[in-house]
Amino acid sequence: MVQFLDIINVGLFAAALRMATPLVYAALGGIFSERVGITNIGLEGMMLMGAFTGVMVSYFTSNPWFGVAMAMGVGGLLGLFHGLITIKFIGNQIVSGTGINIFASGFTAYMCQVLWGSRGASVSVQGLKAISIPLLNNIPIIGEILGKQTPLVYLMFIITLLSYLVLYKTPIGLRIRAVGENPAAADSSGINVFKIKYLGVIVSGMLAGLGGAFLSLCNLNLFVWGMSGGRGFIAMAAMIFGKWTPLGALGASFLFGFSDALQMRLQSLGLLPSQIILTIPYIVTIVVLAGIIGKANAPSDYKPYVKE
Repeated sequence: MVQFLDIINVGLFAAALRMATPLVYAALGGIFSERVGITNIGLEGMMLMGAFTGVMVSYFTSNPWFGVAMAMGVGGLLGLFHGLITIKFIGNQIVSGTGINIFASGFTAYMCQVLWGSRGASVSVQGLKAISIPLLNNIPIIGEILGKQTPLVYLMFIITLLSYLVLYKTPIGLRIRAVGENPAAADSSGINVFKIKYLGVIVSGMLAGLGGAFLSLCNLNLFVWGMSGGRGFIAMAAMIFGKWTPLGALGASFLFGFSDALQMRLQSLGLLPSQIILTIPYIVTIVVLAGIIGKANAPSDYKPYVKE
């Protein structure tokens, strides 16, 4: 008979941390974009392109770190494209982001067929291996959760802290928030509104690409078509649940990561039909959003800014 400790144990929390990591990256990306007044629905596609690019570059160079860097670069390019459509050409933000998602889905399937003869998956490549932190590894319980993870897990905590410091403790962060809240007032005070908007959406794409690279180079060491699995949208939910703040998004991502790890654990134990278990992360997302969406006030003015 399955006992409670067979489900809820240290291993579950370690898995939850891994599941939360790509969500944190994408949620932080969403924050930077939304803080400058641009909704980035394309996080899902940027994550997928990042996952594919990381594997492709690692395949040709045998260096997963090059793959991570290029994944961020491709994500940044898609962010720039999203910025051009929505800032320069005053296009609809939702349509532009949806277009990126559709493009990423089709392009990665096509390139998988070209490179590896299969639209379903790539070959295995060299990924980032888990590293052990000596002092941290010796701490009871905490060491089992945090003591041995891939470098991108530890980097996630650093980037979250840096995001908080940048947004709330630096002049550039003040400009970012000012541009999102009132671009006309920011412009009148001498801030280059368009430059700040481009910066926010490019950083958004880079972080989403980094989250995608984590999926492919830290978990499976290969690319699987559609492997982002809706995480870009779940990351947006984490961003909203976290009140558009880095630390809030971190906590919300852990909640969603825990639900994802829990469904994997339940599936391995065979307690419920897999069709029901697989819906757990999405049910949690819907419940959370239904509970807070009416209470959450967006921090930005999403209307396109036209300089008079």
